[in-house]
Amino acid sequence: MNNNTQTTRLYHSMLSPFCRKVRLVLAEKKIEVELVEERYWESPPDLKRRNPAGKLPVLRYRGNMLAESQAIVEYLDEAVPTPALMPQAPLERHEVRRLCAWFDDKFNTEVTQPIMNERVWKKIMRSGYPDSRAVKDGLRAIKEHVDYLTTLLETRKWLAGNTLTLADFTAAAHFSCLDYISDVDWDRSEMLRDWYATIKSRPAFRSVLADQVPGIHPAPHYAELDFG
Repeated sequence: MNNNTQTTRLYHSMLSPFCRKVRLVLAEKKIEVELVEERYWESPPDLKRRNPAGKLPVLRYRGNMLAESQAIVEYLDEAVPTPALMPQAPLERHEVRRLCAWFDDKFNTEVTQPIMNERVWKKIMRSGYPDSRAVKDGLRAIKEHVDYLTTLLETRKWLAGNTLTLADFTAAAHFSCLDYISDVDWDRSEMLRDWYATIKSRPAFRSVLADQVPGIHPAPHYAELDFG
């Protein structure tokens, strides 16, 4: 019988792309998990005990506390090797890690963070009114990212190559947060829209598409698999 040290538990925030990346990989690996919503901005005392950096997500798995989304998902891919989400060839693995970093660093800084901060987190945290200039900058930046990803998909089935990888789940985590508030212009790229529709249709996405953030309603098409 399971006890608390054996229960897989994810401390997360629903509209965090980093938390969503871990949720998607857990679901793809068919690892059952208990989700615990954490109001991290209130600095709960247990958060730093679980992760000294005071950041989410934190995953309790097999009695261990795991932190940092990329470290967590790569650990999961090694601990539960089927289905594999990292290629075998070193150069292909580099490309997956490069694109994961692209989204978690560059895309997050230029697009996800400014848009979500202004449209979502300020409302949830009650920390002021949205800065329309920051939102506009994010919406302008996303166009360049969409164009770049389209060039990748012109020669690949998935973002990092011809197999589904952690790069796709990382990208989908960011896009799904923005899609929740309808801030992705899917008409700009049919290829990227088709890629997102394909990954969105996977069983791993069901939990994410069921998210309902109190006070912030999802876009009408958010949970539709044929939104395009």
